[in-house]
Amino acid sequence: MIDIILKLTTLNIHRQVAEMSKSNTHGPGWVFMNTGHVVEGFPAAGAWVSYALGSANDNLPAYVALPDVRGEPPNGKANWSNGFLPARHQGVVLAADQPVRNLVPPSSISGEEDSATRELLGFLNRKHADTRPGNSDLAARIASYQLAARMQLSAPEVADLSRESATVHRHYGTDDPNKLKAAYARNCLLARRLLERGVRYVTLYCASRASGVDGLLNWDAHKTLKADYERHGPIFDQPTAALLADLKDSGLLADTRVLWTTKFGRMPTHQVGTTGRDHNPDGFTSWMMGAGIRGGISRGNRRNRTSCRAGCRHGLGFLRHSLASARFRSSTLDPGTTTA
Repeated sequence: MIDIILKLTTLNIHRQVAEMSKSNTHGPGWVFMNTGHVVEGFPAAGAWVSYALGSANDNLPAYVALPDVRGEPPNGKANWSNGFLPARHQGVVLAADQPVRNLVPPSSISGEEDSATRELLGFLNRKHADTRPGNSDLAARIASYQLAARMQLSAPEVADLSRESATVHRHYGTDDPNKLKAAYARNCLLARRLLERGVRYVTLYCASRASGVDGLLNWDAHKTLKADYERHGPIFDQPTAALLADLKDSGLLADTRVLWTTKFGRMPTHQVGTTGRDHNPDGFTSWMMGAGIRGGISRGNRRNRTSCRAGCRHGLGFLRHSLASARFRSSTLDPGTTTA
């Protein structure tokens, strides 16, 4: 594996081995990775961060998900769901290759007309919301449109990768002949631009849901593990290493916790008649970097389980009992959005 992520191996990361999942199936495994539960309906980690810390930038979301150009992960939007928290805490989906549409008003509408229209719309929304107190779905929908209006000013700037120097683009590999690598590199660069502008939580995906051919669009190498990983490794390696180095050089890594993880590992033996390996939820590796994490070490083994996720929760100040309390308060105050 080291041979296909050569640039990442030069970084001072903290390895956490012997992670475990509660599912060996793609969809529930992905949902567990993002929410800590194998069933849908629970908040993603980014939603908890949004709920607890709010937004550091009024013109950008607190929580952004960046799916791979090859498609969304299995179970799609459940991976960045707000669950039983108010709907405003769900992740906002962006991508470098999917520009935000309809940002520029038609030339036939003046600035004064546009501003007056928004003021009238805001008045009507407030009147409508006043007649439906406690409806968090409605409040979140109004807030999302208000955020969208503010993003008309901020999104073009944050998503404009042409503002970066040619040196930065070469560093990430955004113009690589491999179109999949170049697309992932642009998402990595967008992730850095979002973080430096105050977005609290960014989830960056490399690969997508299962395809008709095992291992073609993702790391699910049931038949030809070595060939599949030699295809996916270079896509992941340079852009990810560039993002981490960029965060470090800019000083952002001092208070940015980076967690690399997956939904489950692979078995230590080949599947019958193939050179691939089946799913293994009982042991795989994650790694962390930044925000005070001590690099250059490995922790945990099959007999002494450890968890990157628990470490990240602790680093953010979350305790299990406080999350349970938040869930109880949410379900009592917002019964319309509660999932049993």
